Amino acid sequence: MKPIKLEFLDHVGICVKDIEVSANWYQSVLGLKRFTFDKWGPFPIFMLSGKSGIAIFPANGDVEQNSSSPPISIDHFAFNVNKENFDLARQNLTKLNIEFEYKNHHYFESIYFKDPDDHIVELTTILVDEEAFYNKEC
Repeated sequence: MKPIKLEFLDHVGICVKDIEVSANWYQSVLGLKRFTFDKWGPFPIFMLSGKSGIAIFPANGDVEQNSSSPPISIDHFAFNVNKENFDLARQNLTKLNIEFEYKNHHYFESIYFKDPDDHIVELTTILVDEEAFYNKEC
């Protein structure tokens, strides 16, 4: 069987307490653009950068939801950024008084911070030759 080739992270679905608070947070903090689709109704709200982003769904506790709604959950998700934008993100998070943790992963460096529902957001940038890394030459 021929393996498929994934191009990029399309989206991660997250369940949140307040859809509008989360949509506004992702727009103001990460600059994601809001997309809604009439045929789908009020949710999900897609927050995208190019072709990648977040699909926001309501979680338990939302007025419009019932007991079968999913809980607020996810471990983390990561967006890839170039070095210039990685450094800019660190500056912006500091200005916004958003706490973040820096980690050097040898091949990548990352910062981790939380959204309004405590989902962990990672921004990561590659430190080594990208072509060599993805072709396992490192």
